[in-house]
Amino acid sequence: MGIQELEPPSTFKGTTYVDGEASGILMTSDLELSFWGGVSPQTSHVIDKHHPLSGQELKSRVLAIPGGRGSCTGSTVILELLLNRIAPAALIFERREEILTLGVIVSEEIFGIAIPVMTLNPSDFRQLVKLNGQTVQISNSQISTYHPGDGAAKIIHEIDSSKPEFSSSELNLTELDYAFLKNEHGDAARAAMRIVLRLARVMGATELMDVTQVHVDGCGYTGKGALAFAENLRDRGGKVRVPTTSNSISVDKNLQRVQGANEEFTDGATRLADAYTDMGARPTFTCAPYQLNTAPGLGEQIAWAESNAVVYANSVLGARTMKYPDFLDICIGLTGRAPKGGPHVEINRRATLIVEAPKVSTDNIDDSFYPLLGYHVGSVAVSEIPAVTGIKHLAPTKDDLKAFGAAFATVSGAPMFHIVGVTPEAPTLEAATGGAMAIRSVETKITDLIKCWNELNTAPKGQPVDLVSLGNPHFSLSEIRHLARLCKGRTKDPNVHVMVTCGRTTYASACRSKLTDDLEEFGVQFITDTCWCMITEPTIPQTTNATMTNSGKYAHYGPGLTGKSFYFGDLARCVDAACGANYAEARPCWLE
Repeated sequence: MGIQELEPPSTFKGTTYVDGEASGILMTSDLELSFWGGVSPQTSHVIDKHHPLSGQELKSRVLAIPGGRGSCTGSTVILELLLNRIAPAALIFERREEILTLGVIVSEEIFGIAIPVMTLNPSDFRQLVKLNGQTVQISNSQISTYHPGDGAAKIIHEIDSSKPEFSSSELNLTELDYAFLKNEHGDAARAAMRIVLRLARVMGATELMDVTQVHVDGCGYTGKGALAFAENLRDRGGKVRVPTTSNSISVDKNLQRVQGANEEFTDGATRLADAYTDMGARPTFTCAPYQLNTAPGLGEQIAWAESNAVVYANSVLGARTMKYPDFLDICIGLTGRAPKGGPHVEINRRATLIVEAPKVSTDNIDDSFYPLLGYHVGSVAVSEIPAVTGIKHLAPTKDDLKAFGAAFATVSGAPMFHIVGVTPEAPTLEAATGGAMAIRSVETKITDLIKCWNELNTAPKGQPVDLVSLGNPHFSLSEIRHLARLCKGRTKDPNVHVMVTCGRTTYASACRSKLTDDLEEFGVQFITDTCWCMITEPTIPQTTNATMTNSGKYAHYGPGLTGKSFYFGDLARCVDAACGANYAEARPCWLE
């Protein structure tokens, strides 16, 4: 096979965000990849069953993808890969990629280990993708490849690496910012400020801003790297300067139910959670901080991580946060300062894509409609903020919007969405788009949602269910009430486990309302503090049977995380499966 060559001499300029030298076989894809839930931090294999690179090993490869998507925890996976010495040799993106780049920046700042990270413009990136499989070298400002029989490298890209990691001349720093850099507020705060400033450069921000609160996603245990980072900052005297809440962790500390498979995992997860609370983060341990009484209001400037929480805060609450990577969240917590850019700025919150929803009525849909639509819209708006039209008449609830947003955030890198006539910044389509003309419009058909249904239902037809997984993101009190109504008067199959994850605050409210009594009598097991994205053996039975869920997010990530096949459907179908029904794989009537 001949190798397709570029027209010589071909030189293209890009931007370097982390300098370095590397070489390896070029591995490319034109589809974005979520590293958390998509790449194993223990082996470097792509575990996202829905991605074209599924099964491929990233170790020592020069990876070229348009960008990341999905979880904010991708930064921790990059760190684990680097510290385990199984990371890609370099990362090349088509556009700025904050989450994955931040993971490399943290590794360099805290542990002194890094790989080159750079971006190319879209046309140059497409040229590079064509060279998949060739051996590529990155040295100084150049990417080069060797052709068989050639004695010298042919330069195919030249990277502009003239900028330093950050410069005070590029940023309008305040006296407080300089004080952090001068170590006047402690060593941990100084390290945190350096990381914040380097990410500000990636974003193209020219100044920092104050935030009122932080939500830390980095407290979930992905491995020894995440623990080493948190304990490093804690041991250097780190203390948060603004109110800070904690995302789900990897153990159920509240109900004393251990989810880990071994003592090492449990000890690491517990120590990690303790490190963040030692730094002053509240032990809220929920992936749905918008359910807390501290939820931010319209226009409030915050710094949240956790993809579903970010999307909900921006879209449904109208608060303002970028999709902050794990690690940057606590750095902002330690300084109270965040890059002023992204969705913090009005113009960056406008929709650049219109998605027309299929014509449906409240009479013929069930609650699987919203995660399916969110999943589809996210796959269409991979990096664009969409304005969804045509569902105002359905009057979606907060739970519906949570399900939509979580599925959307799973496959999109965008930090928010608008639903015209529903979300606060989209009373009209003109308001959502800022009056911009000639915006691309996409029509959604029922067949598009059928495709999503088929993609999320990976279990073979007729495969029995032995686990019903609910609460990804964490169940709300209203969802627990709905579940109680559906379970009333029914009998659970003894061979099926039914488990609900929720925040400890929600669980306490459900206990006061006596909802937990009825559900536990039915056979529901409640798990707090952790969530399905972190639960492993022995809680998840390792059998050949399937898992049933109403979460589009977990139906996407679950096969790769657990090795099990999944059924997806509405909450009523989940209860049917819990009671032994064998038709879970059938599409609902409204999708026919």
